[in-house]
Amino acid sequence: MKQAGVNRLSVGVQSFNDGLLKTMERYEKYGSGGTIAGRLKDIGGVFDTLNADMIFNFPGQTREILAGDLEMLLGTDVDQVTYYPLMISDVTRLLLEKAMGRTDRKMEKEFYRLIVDRLVPLYDYSSAWCFSKKKGMIDEYVVDYGDYAGLGSGAIGYLSGTCYANNFSVRDYIDRVNRGEIPVAASRDFTLRDRIMYDFVMKLFGGKLSSNSMCEKYGSSWKSAVFPALAAFRAIGAIGYDSAADEYYLTPKGRYYWVVIMREFFTAVNNFRDFCRA
Repeated sequence: MKQAGVNRLSVGVQSFNDGLLKTMERYEKYGSGGTIAGRLKDIGGVFDTLNADMIFNFPGQTREILAGDLEMLLGTDVDQVTYYPLMISDVTRLLLEKAMGRTDRKMEKEFYRLIVDRLVPLYDYSSAWCFSKKKGMIDEYVVDYGDYAGLGSGAIGYLSGTCYANNFSVRDYIDRVNRGEIPVAASRDFTLRDRIMYDFVMKLFGGKLSSNSMCEKYGSSWKSAVFPALAAFRAIGAIGYDSAADEYYLTPKGRYYWVVIMREFFTAVNNFRDFCRA
């Protein structure tokens, strides 16, 4: 992969706990938690960025299991960690609960605090759930890029205020491309307020929102579109304001709220994907 020009590698670990790996049917496919951790250590330094994708708040996951995951994770010395809350579609939830038990969000906030307490002394925030050793590293393209093209079957893109999803059938996707057609299955044109709110959520997900950048893109009226949300989050101490930089930023309390917002956003995306595949 390195010889082919790949300079960033993201590894879907999810958990190092052997019990969870067996329940998820990943143990036989990828090995034990110790084996996976060893592989991460072996490829450390090969790529410019080595990211480990982890998940917290699995059914049956305890504080002790999460603490064990964090201990093994820190031992791998990866460059970046993306620690997602459990985000599953309604269809997948039924299958997961059948295999692992009922999902419960009562411990989600406490789990997130444990993750932050263990990682932040060694890693910096790149987003509300991404932690990096080097500044400027991030695993979420939706934060750094206002527009992004979705290429391939089932991909979702956002260009010039239009969100679109490609055909979810690989065969139909290829046939449409071969006919010279655009293989888009569905699209929606965002209103001006939709676009402003989208940027408001995504930029703050990355930690800060530049008032100057928003003014350059939308004009001074952008604050009117986000005022109810901005005022509410400032009132509860989730968003702060740096007058010198003219930037809004997430407070420690706000970071967890944004984890919840983004969890619901991606859960809706997953439900949409299931709907399109049906």
